[in-house]
Amino acid sequence: MNGSDRILSRIKSDCDASVRAIEEQARKDCDRITADAQHEADKQAAAIAAQAAQKHAQTDASAKSRAQLQKRNDLLKRRREEIDKTVEGLQQYFLDLNDCEYFEAVYRLASQLKGKSGEIFLNARDLERKPQNFEKRLSAAGLNATVSQTPADISGGFILKCGDVEENMEFAAIINAKRDEIEDLINRELFAQ
Repeated sequence: MNGSDRILSRIKSDCDASVRAIEEQARKDCDRITADAQHEADKQAAAIAAQAAQKHAQTDASAKSRAQLQKRNDLLKRRREEIDKTVEGLQQYFLDLNDCEYFEAVYRLASQLKGKSGEIFLNARDLERKPQNFEKRLSAAGLNATVSQTPADISGGFILKCGDVEENMEFAAIINAKRDEIEDLINRELFAQ
């Protein structure tokens, strides 16, 4: 081997060593870049998964909250309907009483106005069916009143006029005035939990 072959061989050998070193460094750099990229990808995937889980939890909580609110509103609406039916039924109960029971209820209302006097107004139906001793029974209940022959525009019960003052003793008006108490009673009895 002559001098130039040796130089070429040495250059080739140095070149091969340099190429191997560059390839080794390139492999290390590639592995490091790949590992860094994998780590970053895993980190981003975990963040996306956490955001998705949080969003799912929020959506689930919101849906449950809306469902509970709807259920509560439906329940309140149903209760209101039941209370309305009960109040209407209570009013109808008084209107459907037989004559004797009906006027006993009127006398009990009259006793609440004990000591007052004036003119009592009944509806047209009650004017026709009132007992003969009606004014006497009112007086016994403590109400000194004469019966007007002008029918009142009420469903049942009566109105007492004492000069310019009116006492509305219509069944519907009394029930409506006591509606809050009636609703509390109905809620306790029907919807107690």
